[in-house]
Amino acid sequence: MGLTMTEKRSVAAQKAVGYRQARKPEKTRRLDELVELTHYTRRHARRLMSQHGRKLRLNQKRVVVGDVNQRGSRERARFYDEPVVAVLIKIWKMMDYICGKRLQPALAELIRVLERHNELSCDRETRAKLLKISAATIDRLLRPERRKYELRSRSRTRPGTLLKRQIPIRTFSDWDEQRPGFVEIDLVGHDGGVAVGDYCQTLDLTDIATTWTETAAVKNKAQVWVFAALKNLRKKLPFPLLGLDSDNGSEFINEYLLAYCQKEKLTFTRSRPYRKNDNCFVEQKNYSVVRRAVGYSRYDTDEQLQLLNELYSQLRLYTNFFLPTMKLQTKERVGSRVKKTYDKAQTPYQRALAAPQVSKPDQQRLKQKYATLNPAALKRKLDRLQQRLLQTASSTKHLPARKRKKFWSETSSRAEVQ
Repeated sequence: MGLTMTEKRSVAAQKAVGYRQARKPEKTRRLDELVELTHYTRRHARRLMSQHGRKLRLNQKRVVVGDVNQRGSRERARFYDEPVVAVLIKIWKMMDYICGKRLQPALAELIRVLERHNELSCDRETRAKLLKISAATIDRLLRPERRKYELRSRSRTRPGTLLKRQIPIRTFSDWDEQRPGFVEIDLVGHDGGVAVGDYCQTLDLTDIATTWTETAAVKNKAQVWVFAALKNLRKKLPFPLLGLDSDNGSEFINEYLLAYCQKEKLTFTRSRPYRKNDNCFVEQKNYSVVRRAVGYSRYDTDEQLQLLNELYSQLRLYTNFFLPTMKLQTKERVGSRVKKTYDKAQTPYQRALAAPQVSKPDQQRLKQKYATLNPAALKRKLDRLQQRLLQTASSTKHLPARKRKKFWSETSSRAEVQ
């Protein structure tokens, strides 16, 4: 039975004492004995004993002393060096901190657009490395930076399964989720956690086929404001509106909207009561677009309403033209797990161009608009508007004294619980 690795290193350490100072016959004898005992190759045994005790200066401060008892570690030079990481972090922050699977497919186009607007400057080697980087490597390189922005406590809830079941009210054509123009709509309330008095609402409209998202802020849930905002958002869509799907709120299920859909030959459907996953596409955008942009504070003044709409005018360009999305393709249950397969990350703009139902004139208008946009400039505008909005958040000066007292007492109670 041969020696263990620990025993081999111990024997080599004993034979190595004084090896470099010994004469050649003595070196030959020690080498023969070490090779016989450990079955090392002669070349490896010679290198072990000649390097034992030798000092190697790596730089001005670090000196390494050879030791056969320690296993050597081979350090490989980093391929993705600091210049690559620095540029990657800059682009990642510009793209709203998205994951590697969404960022990697858009990286080549982003670099080209940023260079065209003089927002990015990197040498040829760094650019070549960024063009070949994988999604997994992006996540690995960004892991230390991402930790800086992680919350100390996280919600333990998880998103539910995706489900799409419509209960038709009146149908002029079949509902087709693969064709641009069939959208889901929902309202996002900005009450700051306490539904007291009037406060702003965001109308969120999401196209299912292309994930194109339009948003508009309204004063409250009144039908007149929601209906006017919906007609305004319809004009901003880059393709014709074909169908609407909403929840069962009275702001949507009313005679004005129903008559409008009948007149315009729009498919109008509603979800089942208390089934939020029926509107899973727009519910997802309620967080990823609206909440990430404006947060959970209370907005209830005319100034805040104007700021919200000003922010949304920039957000629609930033989100639809530059932020890639991934759509669920298949779900397969394997034992107790569900394996989900997603398509390649694409921006809503790219999905709209790829859709055969979008007309050539509409596609040409999209391309012309895209050529004028600078994602870095859009992000800077959004940051400034978000700071202005944050400074006015949680304002209750327009509430009656009794409701203002209730708002702040309930807000304080929630903060103590958290």
